[in-house]
Amino acid sequence: QDTEHTAAQHLKKIKIKITMMRLTKPTLFTNMPVTCEDRDLPGDLFVRLMKDDPSTVKGAETLILGEMLTLPQNFGNIFLGETFSSYISVHNDSNQIVKDILVKADLQTSSQRLNLSASNSAVSELKPECCIDDVIHHEVKEIGTHILVCAVSYTTQMGEKLYFRKFFKFQVLKPLDVKTKFYNAETDEVFLEAQIQNITTSPMFMEKVSLEPSMMYNVTELNICSTGLIESTFGKMSYLQPLDTRQYLYCLKPKPEFAEKAGVIKGVTVIGKLDIVWKTNLGERGRLQTSQLQRMAPGYGDVRLSLELIPDTVSLEEPFDITCKITNCSERTMDLELEMCNTRSVHWCGVSGRQLGKLSPNASLSIPLTLLSSVQGLQSISGLRLTDTFLKRTYEYDDIAQVCVVCPYTSPES
Repeated sequence: QDTEHTAAQHLKKIKIKITMMRLTKPTLFTNMPVTCEDRDLPGDLFVRLMKDDPSTVKGAETLILGEMLTLPQNFGNIFLGETFSSYISVHNDSNQIVKDILVKADLQTSSQRLNLSASNSAVSELKPECCIDDVIHHEVKEIGTHILVCAVSYTTQMGEKLYFRKFFKFQVLKPLDVKTKFYNAETDEVFLEAQIQNITTSPMFMEKVSLEPSMMYNVTELNICSTGLIESTFGKMSYLQPLDTRQYLYCLKPKPEFAEKAGVIKGVTVIGKLDIVWKTNLGERGRLQTSQLQRMAPGYGDVRLSLELIPDTVSLEEPFDITCKITNCSERTMDLELEMCNTRSVHWCGVSGRQLGKLSPNASLSIPLTLLSSVQGLQSISGLRLTDTFLKRTYEYDDIAQVCVVCPYTSPES
């Protein structure tokens, strides 16, 4: 019993302490300037005090933002896409040497547990008043509750193996709200509008917002000035204030090897993903990549008719040419017949009811056609009929496109 009592007293003298602190950059010092008019009782006393204050900006004493840096006073906010850095220190507060010290740092999220320790090997011994320091970094990729678990195991001089843990809990917030919209053109082009809103409480410098297309598309960014210089339409200093929203526009066009295959781009297709890089505070960087954006391709049925060439403006009662592209979107060969029906304002020139021949699956055929309009204004081109002679099925195409019809003659009175 005396031996056990002595050992217990011996163990009580051994004290290992672990400290965890978040590493963040300092912030600019802010103060509230106090001013008054010259005719007031203090006169220029407050102004002279501000000028003598080392924390104020010289020549701009009335600005709230100073030129000195202050250390963080609290944990602050952690946002998705930023890098979480933490300092871990294990200190021997006792007067005895401990051996085989193993420090392990894990980050527990709602879906996984990550090991953030720089080294998994044990330190042979830790002398009194000495410490083991480590700095860990982790790019945050999940929102919600995160728990940093630091575990320390060591062996005393009596051969006793001891173990303890310490928990550090914090929340990861969402920095940006991203919404996307798709617009289908008359051709195979797809326009993507990305609305990005800053939902934090501090401004952001948007370093890069780009679209990484899938293997089926080529992308063109439409946020570039048309002056010939490669410059963003948002200017050189692209700041996004809190709760502000900015729209980015991209044009995606199928690659030739995919555009020629009508059956490839059907149903739900993968467009690509957005890559967003920003900076906050004193250059702290954050990055987000959205998941793969998907779009429901419009359905064209068995036969698709599109326009390859059409003028914007035509003259009244004068023939003009267009080029139509007919694509077989079905899985069978078609034998097509073309019929042209006149409307009240637009009249077709040529032979109606002609045979176009057989069209294999996913194959296309270009047909030049001639029309004339008898009415001025914005007129709709309608009246094309395609009939599959195998199944006796007719496909009707109206409102294919619109042209502006103008009168080329000027009246003498005008």
